[in-house]
Amino acid sequence: MYRKEIKVLDCTIRDGGLMNKWQFSDEFVKGVYKACVDAGVDYFEIGYKSSEKAFSRTENGDWKFCDEASIRRIVGDNNTNTKIACLVDIGRIEFEDILPKSESLIDMMRVACYDYQIDKAIELAEHCMNKGYEATINLMAVSTVKEHALDEVLKDVAKCKVPIFYLVDSFGSMYCEDIQHLMKKYTEALPGKTIGFHGHNNMQLAFSNTIETIIQGANMLDGTILGIGRGAGNCTTELLLAFLKNPKYKIKPILEAIHNHLLPLSKKIDWGYHMPYMLSGATNEHPRTALKWMDEGKKDDVIGFFEELRKSKEELE
Repeated sequence: MYRKEIKVLDCTIRDGGLMNKWQFSDEFVKGVYKACVDAGVDYFEIGYKSSEKAFSRTENGDWKFCDEASIRRIVGDNNTNTKIACLVDIGRIEFEDILPKSESLIDMMRVACYDYQIDKAIELAEHCMNKGYEATINLMAVSTVKEHALDEVLKDVAKCKVPIFYLVDSFGSMYCEDIQHLMKKYTEALPGKTIGFHGHNNMQLAFSNTIETIIQGANMLDGTILGIGRGAGNCTTELLLAFLKNPKYKIKPILEAIHNHLLPLSKKIDWGYHMPYMLSGATNEHPRTALKWMDEGKKDDVIGFFEELRKSKEELE
């Protein structure tokens, strides 16, 4: 599958950090960065850009904040073809926290929001663009958004100047039919804009759903090395690069990062396919309950988790 417009963004550090509060060693982050550069990955998402008013420095590592000194410690001047990206959450960053691009090593700010925050997301993303950055809007948890609400979101996005809009399978709950339906809505509502995709792997469908979005016209694709990410993790960067058949992408550096960094980490942090994550995806639920269940050491108590999910749904009803 070769299409020159396709760009790959690796969010190993940002999404993977949700599993250990971004407490990665510099050696680990440098290893992932170097692998992405050598592999020809287009964007390296080094973490979240967050305000220290919103999160504690004692509880969270550097990649929850991504200050310039920390980034420079890893990438130097980043004289490479791989651009640096950060994710920002509505309400967790102040406008004044965003430096002019001329004073920053960051190239792209990705603004994550829920449907009811779209006005604020557009305002923040356009603020970032005015500062000189590339920008995207990533609409989270779209699997829970009502059709009429999504139509209103798309109308607002169509009128804004942000050029990239992401389809995000936050709960890992989507099937190919969902992808086809949403990609059709996005592409028809947003002519001239690039559509991206970020998938979670609760039901082992992140890679196949990514392929489906490619078929439907998505040109910004997220992945993580060895699939590290919140809970069940993400589409794997190595599978994605192998599939794309673009000669600019090299898979060997990613395999070296897996051998040197990700496999050792996987013995300390338990991400990937587990039944609690599967059940939360299958029921279109936020994975927080499954994460808590896993943290309590009950990952093998599948029936217990099933009953827990059923009880919580009954309480909501």
